Amino acid sequence: MEMKEHIENGVVVIELSGKIMGGPDATTLNDKLHDLIEAGNTQVVADLANVNWMNSSGLGILISALTTIRNAGGDLKLAAVTEKILSLLKITKLLAIFNTYDNTEAAVKSFLD
Repeated sequence: MEMKEHIENGVVVIELSGKIMGGPDATTLNDKLHDLIEAGNTQVVADLANVNWMNSSGLGILISALTTIRNAGGDLKLAAVTEKILSLLKITKLLAIFNTYDNTEAAVKSFLD
């Protein structure tokens, strides 16, 4: 998994790419989220447009990220979720707990409304 971040209108957008499969990926994302929270950034969008594979451990990473951010008083929203990952979220009934958006612009805007 690769990760880049930038800020749009005060919202942190984390662009994830590649495969999200647990292990070191979990530590990397968890460390990043804790750094963001310590800096006062609790409005986060995960851009999944370039994620081509995710297993159950990858889903666990997203759930952990959501919990971490919500416990800090913020929220994590998913943007540009691919069909593969969307079907995985539907099958596991996780679509009910994540706010998903077609693109990062819509996800960022949802924080500003």
